[in-house]
Amino acid sequence: MRPLRNPVVQTSVAWLLSEWMRLCFATIRWTHENEQVAEEVWAEGGGVLCAFWHSRIALGPVCWPMQRAQSVKGLVSLSADGEFIAKAVARLGIPAVRGSSANKDKAKQAKGGTQALRDGLKQLKIGALAVTPDGPRGPARQMAEGLPLMAKISGAPVLFIGLSCKPAIRLNSWDKAVLPLPFGKGAVVWDKAWYPEGAELSEVAADWTERLTAVEARADALTGLERV
Repeated sequence: MRPLRNPVVQTSVAWLLSEWMRLCFATIRWTHENEQVAEEVWAEGGGVLCAFWHSRIALGPVCWPMQRAQSVKGLVSLSADGEFIAKAVARLGIPAVRGSSANKDKAKQAKGGTQALRDGLKQLKIGALAVTPDGPRGPARQMAEGLPLMAKISGAPVLFIGLSCKPAIRLNSWDKAVLPLPFGKGAVVWDKAWYPEGAELSEVAADWTERLTAVEARADALTGLERV
């Protein structure tokens, strides 16, 4: 068993990571661009899908103001590594809906993905659901059809969220994940869409891939973080 799959190790490291994230979020100088589209969603209430690429998952909690926005849950992988991430993010006020589009040829994962879709749609009746549409294994910045499908079924708007910070640690993972460092510059850039009536899922996924990549690239331009 790998160390991070040990429940005791998971809990300990998740605590350390969450406290590190609190420190970074509090000391980074944040720039917000096009936030009015999010403000409209927060003012209206109701369901909303929040999308950012998997590489920026460690920055996700900073974009959601708990005091004035809808309650939010995060769609997190059923994998053991997903359990670790779920614990860390839950400590920051974002409980998890567990499920994954990966390994969909296996009955257990397929069942979990179906349950996650049901739980996600239930959450969208009352609040926000955060999704990394290229997770949990990629390819990086390529959107699967799960996010457009949930938007189509629920009728909820989608917020595309570009997140960046500098300086940062870049992990040697499939998504080249970004971990924040304190006392630097940060940026949150917003865009919004609804599922277009009559459109094919594949067409929407392709269009939304470009839009989500665009807000992330803009956030990187604001902080000076090198694109990978």
